[in-house]
Amino acid sequence: GEEPQEPPAVPSLVDRYFTRWYKADVKGKPCEDHCILQHSNRICVITLAESHPVLQSGKTIKSISYQISTNCSRLQNKVSGKFKRGAQFLTELAPLCKIYCSDGEEYTISSCVRGRLMEVNENILHKPSILQEKPSTEGYIAVVLPKFEESKSVTEGLLTQKQYEEVVVKRINATTATS
Repeated sequence: GEEPQEPPAVPSLVDRYFTRWYKADVKGKPCEDHCILQHSNRICVITLAESHPVLQSGKTIKSISYQISTNCSRLQNKVSGKFKRGAQFLTELAPLCKIYCSDGEEYTISSCVRGRLMEVNENILHKPSILQEKPSTEGYIAVVLPKFEESKSVTEGLLTQKQYEEVVVKRINATTATS
């Protein structure tokens, strides 16, 4: 007889409205991969890629800080009005936050895209575990709005999901080859 058809998987909200881009080995640090979710309206949500060390098993986040330097805190970013006045301008390498793990490791999360900082996710300060449990939804890091004329070019130099998966597979193969 006929095999019953599998129901089509319903794409999550994220997959329906966002394109996933990846930056591997951010600032040359192996495996510190970031994921950038670009909305159809050009807004970019900066999140951790699944392969980021913070999301590996056994890591406990001790604290997260949006204090980038003595004079700069991402929490002071106050955006107002139609022209988004007061938003901090970020370059691709601008640090968004630091994640401190209980094993003493410290990770800096970078913007990866140029644009204005629309918001940071204060919820992860109070509940760092959501960063690990729901990295691409509630546990996001920040929202960045590229300039309109740059909205196409901000993702140049980022990896597509397929390219990112290839990078991860290569890494796994390299690890297996050396062990």
